[in-house]
Amino acid sequence: MPRHDFLPGRAVLGLTFLTVVAVYGADESGAWDTPWWTPIPVLCGGLVVAAVAALIGYGIRRRCRARIASSEKTDDPASTSGSHAIR
Repeated sequence: MPRHDFLPGRAVLGLTFLTVVAVYGADESGAWDTPWWTPIPVLCGGLVVAAVAALIGYGIRRRCRARIASSEKTDDPASTSGSHAIR
């Protein structure tokens, strides 16, 4: 199974949606009495937090990849003078 990057923005967004579902589930079961407008601020706040988390995660991944790329020992290309025909 191929490995993939952890995306914290998606994780936060998923937790936000699960929170909204839990609140409505508790309302339907009679445990809470929530107004109809409750998910609007929860979703807006969750979107903002998810965006911040995604930007931070992107910055960390970008910095790590740049550090790995700069530490790799690669040789110079074979020719940069144009001696090979371009097809």
